[in-house]
Amino acid sequence: MTEQLLISGTSREEQYVSLLLQLKQLIHEEKDVVAILSNVAAALRQYFHFFWVGFYIVKDEQLVLGPFQGDIACFRIEFGKGVCGTAWKMRQVQLVPNVEDFTGHIACSAASKSEIVVPIFSSKNKDQVVAVLDIDSDELDDFNASDRFYLTQLTQWLSTYF
Repeated sequence: MTEQLLISGTSREEQYVSLLLQLKQLIHEEKDVVAILSNVAAALRQYFHFFWVGFYIVKDEQLVLGPFQGDIACFRIEFGKGVCGTAWKMRQVQLVPNVEDFTGHIACSAASKSEIVVPIFSSKNKDQVVAVLDIDSDELDDFNASDRFYLTQLTQWLSTYF
């Protein structure tokens, strides 16, 4: 069955509300986390035209590349390293307007200009990060409080699959 997202709303906030509703309908019967994360990454990239969207999953004390959409990416990221590793260590969203200004930024692609990383917590242990949602833009300062709010809502919902 082919699924298609309908982009609606003029503001980014309206678009997030629309997308989250559609994602919940798309995924409501699926239980496989890899399949779910794959379609979420695809939907976010398709909907907002972000440069790179993907997930890193905590395995063996590292973040390991999971489902993503975009250019080739780093396979593994150490705890506390780069924007993703910092989000994991700090257990909080990292919103970076200019990746060049982030000390220790890991440049998987020189085209990345701004980034937001949102931790995903275990549904069983709310303090344990099990994955991160990583989104890169090829534009400076492309993320704001709306992105933080709605992507946090999305990751809270996704946590129920971990």
